[in-house]
Amino acid sequence: MATASGGGRVILLLLAAAALAWWQWGRSMSRPQLMAGLSALGGAMLLVKGAWMVALPMFLPAIWLFMQPAPAVGRTPAASAMNGDEARRVLGLPDTADAEAIRAAHRRLVARVHPDQGGSAELTGRVNAARDILLAELQRR
Repeated sequence: MATASGGGRVILLLLAAAALAWWQWGRSMSRPQLMAGLSALGGAMLLVKGAWMVALPMFLPAIWLFMQPAPAVGRTPAASAMNGDEARRVLGLPDTADAEAIRAAHRRLVARVHPDQGGSAELTGRVNAARDILLAELQRR
């Protein structure tokens, strides 16, 4: 069996680290973050080979892309801008509503605003976000 040279071992370690990072975080990475990771990996591989003048510019986009804010996973733009008071207004609930009342109001509204019933995905998303925000608020209490 052939052994890897010093640079080859480093490349294998970088590839193993990239595979481990993909397994751990890759599925939730945005496309720019994935491209930044691949750019950084390519730059690291070239740096190991001694081509630092080519490797250095490959790290710059990686640094810029990694510094971009991550997308809100599982939250719609409507949900990120909505607070508890607005969520209660969307569902038509008082401040004292319990989890059962929140779920009942959600079911009632979704039946009217769902795209299958002539509503829109945006309205359904707002109603779902309102339910999630109020249920999370109840859990924090």
